[in-house]
Amino acid sequence: MTFLEQFDHKCFPYASQKTCSYARNGMVATSTQLGSQAGLDILKKGGNAVDAAIATMITNTVVEPTMNNLGSDNFAIVWMNNKMYGLNSSGPAAKNLSIEKVKSDGFTKMPQLGYHAVNVPGAPAGWKALHDRFGSLPFEKLFETAIKYAEEGVAVTPQITTDWQWNYNIFMHSLEDPESGLNEKNFEQWRKYYLPNGKIPTPGQIFKNPDVAKALRQMAKSGCDDFYKGDIAKAMVKHAQECGGVLSLEDLAEYKPEWVEPISVNYRGYDVWEIPPNGNGISLLMALNILKGFDLPEGTKETARTYHLMIESMKLGFIDSLNYTTDPRYMKFTPEQMLDENYADERRSLISDRALIPTPGSPEPGGTVYCATADKDGNMVSFIQSNFHGFGSGMVVPGYGFALNNRGSAFSLDSTKANALVGGKKSFHTIIPGFLTKDGKAIGPFGCVGAFIQPQGQMQLLTNTIDFHMNPQAAIDSPRWFWQSGKTVMVESDMPQYIFDELCRMGHDLIKGNYKPNMGRAQIIWRDPETGVLCGATDKRCDGSPACY
Repeated sequence: MTFLEQFDHKCFPYASQKTCSYARNGMVATSTQLGSQAGLDILKKGGNAVDAAIATMITNTVVEPTMNNLGSDNFAIVWMNNKMYGLNSSGPAAKNLSIEKVKSDGFTKMPQLGYHAVNVPGAPAGWKALHDRFGSLPFEKLFETAIKYAEEGVAVTPQITTDWQWNYNIFMHSLEDPESGLNEKNFEQWRKYYLPNGKIPTPGQIFKNPDVAKALRQMAKSGCDDFYKGDIAKAMVKHAQECGGVLSLEDLAEYKPEWVEPISVNYRGYDVWEIPPNGNGISLLMALNILKGFDLPEGTKETARTYHLMIESMKLGFIDSLNYTTDPRYMKFTPEQMLDENYADERRSLISDRALIPTPGSPEPGGTVYCATADKDGNMVSFIQSNFHGFGSGMVVPGYGFALNNRGSAFSLDSTKANALVGGKKSFHTIIPGFLTKDGKAIGPFGCVGAFIQPQGQMQLLTNTIDFHMNPQAAIDSPRWFWQSGKTVMVESDMPQYIFDELCRMGHDLIKGNYKPNMGRAQIIWRDPETGVLCGATDKRCDGSPACY
C-alpha cells in the first residue's frame, strides 16, 4: 500500500466546500488563489519549488497585506535533492531598544503597536537567501507578478475584507489606549495607504498600491539590498525616528538570515520536522512526544477521550515553550533537553481523565500566510511569513506603502523572563513551517497560520493524517479546538455536541462558536514517495485553493 492509498479520497466527513487536488508535475498551496497561481506560473516557466515559494510569498504581500507585508519575517523548511534545510529569517529588536527605554517612554508593558513593537524585518533577506542557495530562475523574475498586482490592482476577496475590518477595529480601539503604542501621528501613513477613500475595501473592489510596486522594483533590481542598505532602509529609519522609534541604518545593514538544522520527533513511525527556537515549533514536538505514549481509538477521531488527550498534551508542550522559548542564546534549556523522551514520560504522567491547569516543567538533561510548494523533481518547500498581528505594528513606511511587523510586542519587560527585551535579541516567534518524512523520504510540507493556534492546528492536521488516515482536505476541515489558557478551550461550532458535553464533564471550560479568524488557515501537500503523485488541500477557512499541473 502506497502512502496515498491509506486514505479514503472520497470521504469528507466534515462540512466542506473543497476537495483534494492531485497532480504530478507541480503544486502550490497557499491562502490566496492569486498567490498559488503566481507560484504555479513560475513552475511552468521552469522554476523549482523554491522559486515558486518565493514568488508566491512576494505576491502574497500584495494580495493579502492583512496578514503579511514587505516588513514581515519568514521561516522555511526546504527539501531539495533529498536533503533537508532550514532557514530562520526572523529579525531582532533594534540594538538601541531596551526595557529601560520602553519604560522611560511611558509604557508599563510591551506596546503591541508603534515602532517599539517593530523588529528588523527578515522576509526580503529570506527570499534572497533561499534564492542564492537554491533558486534556478533569475531573482527579478520572481517579483513580476507582485509588481503587476501592486501597480494595476487586485480585486479584494470577502475574507480579506473581513480581516481588514478586524485590523481597523483594533487600530481604532488602540488609538484610545496610551499604552498601545499607536497615536494619530504614527498612524497617518496606514490611513493614507490602506483606507482608500477613507473606507475599508469591499469585496470585489480594486485595491492598488503603486508605492509598494516601486519598492518591489528596487528590491528586485538590487537583490533586496535597497531594503536593508539603500533608499528603502533610509525611509524606514527616518519614519521610525520621527515616530519615537530607535531603528537604525546599522540594524538593517547588519541583518542576515540564519541557516539552521531542523529539529524533529518521531510520531508513530513518521518524523515531524520544525524550525528550532526562537520558533515555537518545539511546542508541537513536545506535545507529540507526550501524545504518542497514548493509544488513540482506531477508526474514528470523534471521541471525547481523543480530544482530551490531544488538548492535555498540547497544554503541557505549549506552557513549556511559552516559558522557555526565545532567542537560543538566552534559553535556559536546550531543544534536546526539552525533547528528551524521559522528560516526555514525566509530563505524560500528569495527564488524567480530568482537565489540568498546566505549569511549566524543568527539562533537565537525562492573524500570517503559509505556502507549500512541490515540483516535478520531488523538491518541496514549507514556507511561512507573517506581520504577527494582521497589519503588524500599524507602521507604514512613507513613499513605499508597506507595513512593518509587530513581532517585538512578544517581548516581556520583566528582565527575569526568558523572553525579556534586549536590544539585538530575537523574540519568541509563533510562525512555524512543518514538514513530514517517513523512513528518510519526503512526505511533504504542512502548516497552519494564526499566531498561537499554529502548533495546535498542526497537531490536529498530523493526528488526522497519521492516526485517523484522513485525506488532506478532510484533515483540514475537521472541527478545530484552540487551547487559550488554564482550562479554557475554544472549539468550533461544528464540534459534535456529545463530545462538547463530555469534555465539559471532564473539567474543560469550553467556548463554542464560529471563531473562523482564530482557528487558523491550513495548507498541506503530500507526495507519495512511490508514485510521485501530489495530493494537496487548502483550508475552507480562507480564500485560496491549490494550483497544480
